[in-house]
Amino acid sequence: MCSSRKMLAVSIALIALCSPAVAARSDPEVDRVVVQGLDWLASRQQRLGHWTAQGRYPAAMTSLAGLAMLCEGSTTTEGRYADNISRAVDYLVSQSRPNGLIGDPLRDDRYTYGHGFAMLFLSQVLGEEEDAQRREELVQVLTKAVRFTGQAQTDAGGWGYVSAKDGNGFDEGSTTITQVQGLRSCRNAGIPVPKEVIDKAVKYIKDCTLRDGGVQYSSKGGGGRPAITAAAVACLFNAGEYDDDYVPRMLKYCEQHLGGGRQNNYGHWHYAHFYYSQVQYREAGEIWTDYRNTTYAKLLREAKPVTLENGKGVVWDQGYIGQVYTTSLNLIILQLDNAALPIYQR
Repeated sequence: MCSSRKMLAVSIALIALCSPAVAARSDPEVDRVVVQGLDWLASRQQRLGHWTAQGRYPAAMTSLAGLAMLCEGSTTTEGRYADNISRAVDYLVSQSRPNGLIGDPLRDDRYTYGHGFAMLFLSQVLGEEEDAQRREELVQVLTKAVRFTGQAQTDAGGWGYVSAKDGNGFDEGSTTITQVQGLRSCRNAGIPVPKEVIDKAVKYIKDCTLRDGGVQYSSKGGGGRPAITAAAVACLFNAGEYDDDYVPRMLKYCEQHLGGGRQNNYGHWHYAHFYYSQVQYREAGEIWTDYRNTTYAKLLREAKPVTLENGKGVVWDQGYIGQVYTTSLNLIILQLDNAALPIYQR
């Protein structure tokens, strides 16, 4: 046990040392919109430390809003949003169930989303956490969370909106991606993640990939989905998968459906580009520059000014789920160049 803890401490230290300094944003308009967007998010945080989407999805919304603030460079102890992040961590830790689920099944509709995003957020916090007691608490919560995710996996290797047991083995692509990225982030932070769980998930994604590169909705079918395909590529990159068969086909499919200036809003535009932006950022060079220029111009154009108690804010109100969700996703996209979080680094 002592040896394991020492190894975990070393892993955490290495992650912290390897995290590059936050890069300065070169565009003052992006800088202004990001700060005002984050200030709006901070103003919407509830007394217990959480955010919701019109009263729903507290674990998912809290995790995504927290990730947006981490991308700015703040931590639980330092930075403009340190208090907000710390309170978000407190809330999610308080939502850890004895079985490992992070969230409340009664309020977190489709609770695997919230659970996966919570693993992602808390494991990113763990890499920078200096307080020994808080770090140990996070390790315990995330260790149980990883165990829950493994037990919730379906026989096909994916995940559904709820655990395999609660959902009678139903699986679908978007929740699967959320679990895999959360697991990858936990492993990066030193939390043990069974290799067979990741291997089954990667196989699931490949089994759901159609000939044209599109990833279908579920292992049972449903047709190729651009949003799920973009998420799947980001997921494979996180898992260290860069094969010369599936990934090129997926990238081509994404370019056909999401690239080339196709910037009109549709049902899951923000979800799709939350992941597609990560893919393009990892591609770097002209690919990232061209994508960033087009996408950032759209996001700046659609930011809606609002008046806050202590100044100005901006919010994005497109999409189905609500302003906290869309604003959080867009702010993460706008801050990828900061490279503040290991999970989003090249």
